[in-house]
Amino acid sequence: MPEGPEIWRTADSLTNALKDKPIHELFFAFDELKDYESKLKGQSVLNVEARGKALLTFFDTGKVMYSHNQLYGKWMVSNANEEPDTNRSLRVAIHNGEKSAYLYSASEIEMLDREEVGEHPYIKKLGPDVLHPDTTYQDVLGQFTSDEFKNRKLTTLLLDQGFVSGIGNYLRSEIMFYAKVDPRKKLREYSDEEKEALAEATYKLTTRSYETGGITNDQKIVEALKRENASYDEYRHFVYKRTDDRCHKCGSIIEEDKTGGRKIYFCPRCQLEE
Repeated sequence: MPEGPEIWRTADSLTNALKDKPIHELFFAFDELKDYESKLKGQSVLNVEARGKALLTFFDTGKVMYSHNQLYGKWMVSNANEEPDTNRSLRVAIHNGEKSAYLYSASEIEMLDREEVGEHPYIKKLGPDVLHPDTTYQDVLGQFTSDEFKNRKLTTLLLDQGFVSGIGNYLRSEIMFYAKVDPRKKLREYSDEEKEALAEATYKLTTRSYETGGITNDQKIVEALKRENASYDEYRHFVYKRTDDRCHKCGSIIEEDKTGGRKIYFCPRCQLEE
């Protein structure tokens, strides 16, 4: 499933394609949304924003479309009325004179009034989103220092969208590596310095992944590996899915472990040795 940086990049793509352009035609696959095909025709999209792993499409009528891709949903953008070649089930299509946006395979699609957005059951439970313009570093640090989460194991906590939204499996392993922390502890077991390092890593790597299209590794390491003709998978991450490869920082062999049915990746020297 895409993580926060990928969801925000999708939001950017949709905003660029749809913003301030009168809608020529809409399609909704679900019967309960059919009335909006005529209600929104001729109106415009103001912008599209991510909330955790959901997207909000704001219309100038005051309506907001909530959509959550879950495992299989996907937005695609094309030139006007050029439908992508795919076997996926079409759920939503928005057409203007220049571009078309298609949502495939998603099952959670709702139309809300703007004032209802903050009370939506999914959105209401979300923790701070690093990439949201209103989120600050202090908001993220506050989650790591809050007593509310102190008894939670870090590996499961980082996947909890109520803690910090938008983090998934690759960011989880990368954040713990960058902060140089032992991934096996509960939040209360980390020092204040380690919690600050975790907050900094969360903020920095989420932003870096958004800006680079998914790369979390340091730029200097990336450039050095590119000169050696390394593949994208080889230079993209510090540790994620790099089991038995050498750590880019210290040369030790990357290891993996499984927690909650999902793998984590770590460097035993950078993270476990004091």
